[in-house]
Amino acid sequence: MRELKAYQKKILRSVTMAFTNHVFLLLLCSTMILPFVWMVLTSFKPFNEVQNSNWIPKNWQPENYLRVFKVLTYESLTDEQKSNWHLWQYFTESVFIRYYLNSLFVAAWVTLLTCLTSAMSAFAFSRLKWKGRDKVFLAYLGTMMIPGLVLLIPTYQMMSRFSWVDTYVGLIIPSAFTAFGTFMMRQFMFTIPSALDEAAEMDGANKWQIFWDIIMPLCRPGLIVLCIFTFIGSYMGFFWPLVMLRSQSKYTLPVGLLAFDSSMGQETQLLMAAVTMSVIPLIILFVVMQKYIVKGIQLGAVKG
Repeated sequence: MRELKAYQKKILRSVTMAFTNHVFLLLLCSTMILPFVWMVLTSFKPFNEVQNSNWIPKNWQPENYLRVFKVLTYESLTDEQKSNWHLWQYFTESVFIRYYLNSLFVAAWVTLLTCLTSAMSAFAFSRLKWKGRDKVFLAYLGTMMIPGLVLLIPTYQMMSRFSWVDTYVGLIIPSAFTAFGTFMMRQFMFTIPSALDEAAEMDGANKWQIFWDIIMPLCRPGLIVLCIFTFIGSYMGFFWPLVMLRSQSKYTLPVGLLAFDSSMGQETQLLMAAVTMSVIPLIILFVVMQKYIVKGIQLGAVKG
C-alpha cells in the first residue's frame, strides 16, 4: 500500500510539473505572438480605427492588401491611365512586387554562396591537415567579435572601387562569406568519421570528390540549418541595402517598406498589410523546414 501511495504521489508530481511547464510555455508563447496578432488585425482596419485601443476591427477592410500593390505605382498615374488600369496590373507592374522579387533574388544568391563557401572552408579547417590550421581558424573566428558597423566604411569603399555600389553584386558578395557559417559547418563535419576519407582515398578519390560526393551529402542537415538562418538574415537585412542602394527599382523589402511608409505618411494599416505579406515566405520556410532545423541543431551540437 505504501508503494502504491508513493507511486501515485510520483505520478501526481510529474503531472503537476508537466502542467506547470505547459502553462509557462503558453504564457511565453503568448507574449511573443501578440505583436504578430496586432500586426495582422491592424492590417484589416480602416484608417480611422488604427489609433483606437480596440484590437479587433469594427469595420474589416481587406482591400488594404490590394491597395498595397497600388502604392507608388497606381497613385502616380494620370486619370486617363487609371481608367485603363486592370486588376492584373496591380501585380505585374506593382513596385511592391518588385521589392519582393529583389529580396528573394538577393537572399537566394547570398544563401547559395554562403553555404558553398562555408562548406568549403569548413572542409579545409576540419578534414585537411596543414601547418597553422587551428591558429588560422581562431583568427578567422575572431572576426565574429568585430562589430559590423566597424567594417561598414572599408567594405563600402571596396564596393565603390569595384563600381558595385547600387548593384545586386554589391549586395550579395560581401554577405557571401561568414565566419559563423564556417564554424557551424566545421563543428558538424567533426561528427563524420575520418575513416570515410581514408576509404575514399584508397579507392582513388581526390579531395574534391571526397568533399562533394561524401562530406556534402552527410552534411545535409547542417547545410539546411545554415540555409535557413542565412536566408532569413539576408531577406530581412536592412542596413547594408540602405547604404548600398540608390535606385528604387533595386530596393529590397525592408528598404522598400521604409520608402512605402514615407510616401504614404501615416497609413499604418497599409504598412502592416505590407509587412504581413513580407513575412509570409519566412513562415512557410520555417513550417516546411522545421524538422530539419531541429535535426541539424541536435546533430551539430554533438562532437564525436
